[in-house]
Amino acid sequence: MLDYQHKLTTWLVTKYDLVAVEDLDVKPMLEDSQNAKNKQDAAWSRFVNLLEYKADLHGTHVMTVNPAGTTKECASCGVATNKPLWVREHSCPACGHTQDRDLNAATNILTRGLKQIGAGGSESTPMQTALPASAPHREAVDAKCVDELGSLGA
Repeated sequence: MLDYQHKLTTWLVTKYDLVAVEDLDVKPMLEDSQNAKNKQDAAWSRFVNLLEYKADLHGTHVMTVNPAGTTKECASCGVATNKPLWVREHSCPACGHTQDRDLNAATNILTRGLKQIGAGGSESTPMQTALPASAPHREAVDAKCVDELGSLGA
């Protein structure tokens, strides 16, 4: 398990500029006999500690977000819909958005993490992206590659 956590956390912090995770209080979860074995095997606290340590080394942001409602809230419109755990697809009665329940929750977690760092929308401002009509096509570059405005790192 520890080897897998090391590999996964290394991959996450080298691939992404931001990793958002739920701020889970694991102790009460372990006390619930129905979920104790699964939650304990996941070693969530150790995973988050490894993630934060490696993120510091690689310049990646780790945001912990409030987990309340991430599986119930529609990632498209924000309307909360109660559903039993066995229902694996999110289907919003308000906007019609349908998505795998876990993917919908992951989108909500990411959105909350982006809001916490003040990056709810695009990284680029109109000033940075406006080009004359005659300008050649420019390729988007990962933010980790940019050392300073106008220069690209290796």
